[in-house]
Amino acid sequence: MSDPTIPNPPIPDPNVPESTPSASPAHAPKDEPTESFQELFSAYEKSHSRKPEPGVEGREGTVVSVTADAVILDIGFKSEGLLPLAELHGAPIQPGDKLQVTIKGRDPEGYYSLTRGKVQRVTDWDSLQKAFDEKSTIVGVVTGVVKGGLSVDVGVRAFMPASRTGTRDAAEMEKLVEQEIRCRIIKLDIDDEDVVVDRRAIAEDEQAAAKQRRFEELKEGDIVQGEVRSLTDYGAFVDIGGTDALLHVGEISWHRVNKPSDVLSTGQQIEAKIIRIEPDKRRVAISVKQIQPHPWDSVVEKHKAGDRVRGTITRIADFGAFAEIEPGVEGLIHISEMSWAKKVRNPGDLVKVGETVEAVILGISPAERRMSLGLKQALGDPWTGAGEKFAPGTVIQGPVTNITKFGAFVQLAEGIEGMVHVSEISAEKRINHPQDVLKSGQVVQAQVLAIDTEKRIIRLSMKQLVPTGLDEYLEEHKEGDIVTGRILDASGADARVELGQGIQAHCRIPKPGADKQSKKEDDAPVSSPAKLDLSSLGNMLQARWKTGAQSPAAELESLSTGQVRSFRIAKLDRTAKKIELELE
Repeated sequence: MSDPTIPNPPIPDPNVPESTPSASPAHAPKDEPTESFQELFSAYEKSHSRKPEPGVEGREGTVVSVTADAVILDIGFKSEGLLPLAELHGAPIQPGDKLQVTIKGRDPEGYYSLTRGKVQRVTDWDSLQKAFDEKSTIVGVVTGVVKGGLSVDVGVRAFMPASRTGTRDAAEMEKLVEQEIRCRIIKLDIDDEDVVVDRRAIAEDEQAAAKQRRFEELKEGDIVQGEVRSLTDYGAFVDIGGTDALLHVGEISWHRVNKPSDVLSTGQQIEAKIIRIEPDKRRVAISVKQIQPHPWDSVVEKHKAGDRVRGTITRIADFGAFAEIEPGVEGLIHISEMSWAKKVRNPGDLVKVGETVEAVILGISPAERRMSLGLKQALGDPWTGAGEKFAPGTVIQGPVTNITKFGAFVQLAEGIEGMVHVSEISAEKRINHPQDVLKSGQVVQAQVLAIDTEKRIIRLSMKQLVPTGLDEYLEEHKEGDIVTGRILDASGADARVELGQGIQAHCRIPKPGADKQSKKEDDAPVSSPAKLDLSSLGNMLQARWKTGAQSPAAELESLSTGQVRSFRIAKLDRTAKKIELELE
């Protein structure tokens, strides 16, 4: 209701100077009071309005309650005031406490916005100049929306560009009309009365200050709530209450995560642990997996050496491959444990990242969180039963896997190889190097000569299976046959004799008289000396004299390399392919 003692004048337009006829006392009706319009309006406000004047400093408020982000105070008006909790800078506060505050304005919900800072409305150009020089905050009232921004009354008319209003669109700008705002002068030209103000900078400064306070409150080890703000290939940025923290891809989960987007999404709420703070760089690192039980804590209860497990290849190195057998638990398949069949030089030739394999646990070290796996053990040991399967004399067929200067390796079965020595490749000719007659991958036949299952060694021979002149010679002759041969070497106790192309035999050379004397000594009675048979001796000397033959001692002394002589076959072993001779 209007007061009968004071006229009810219209609220003046702040853009119309007081010298206009509508506001000048000279043009007032005769029946109107002679006071100025300013005096009348002031009196009206005092008698009708309980609205507090923004910018009045030193108003005392009583704390009613404290919320998560603000303090609610009773400032003596019908509506209560809200003071941001950040303005207390961590000082303890409780209901009933008294605080000195300043009213900044009123929010859309009807609460008064309070501050503990000193913000006053400027009233003259000198005050504007001082506020501009000191970049201090001033109070203004938005009077309307104009082209490109807002018109603001800061004691004089000022312009606020739309980009500096801190609003998103025109609708939000409209809501600021007739609202009291805090701003900063960013351009001042007194001569042209050109004033430009900025509201957005104040909000940004307050936001930066709030972030700094929040950052200073963080401590390593704190459990925080956050919202995923953005995703990258290497991790996610999470807002943990005004401060951005990096959640690295390796800290998302105990199991391997290829891309953060596989398990996280923008806007998702998460709980994490602060694991590192770098104050100088204002960096915060957080981890989700570290607030979850470590999978290695229960590995010993679930697995033991010898267990067969399935795993996914996660990465490949020069020395082997890593397989994840459960989330967060990886084992190493060393390159030497990948195959029985061949020597693996590149693990990538056998396994690929993402491939699922079966393996056997060879060992577990919980303290070091290491596990060794065997890929080849899951296939079974191929040497089991090899002694019976590849007994001496067995004929095998397989490809040449490796060639060295001393022989060639042949694959008998998956994981089993045998070696053909260079001397066992051919009986027809001397082989200087295996690669002269063999090549890798060539399929050959061979005969097992010997096998050692403990050392995993098998000796093979190729020449044993190739028909030669020796085979034919053995078939055509028998023990007792008289043959002719050329002495190749007579320097030792046995003479080496060539009987034909590629056919050699050995002839034992006894010492002169050694065998006969030994036989006579063995056969003669111990009690009486042996009798000399003069008639036999005479017959032998007469025969030698007539034929010109040499004595046995002379024959032995005359043996020399290259000499051609007659021999008797003393022993013929077709299995071992050996011939033993004696002088004829």
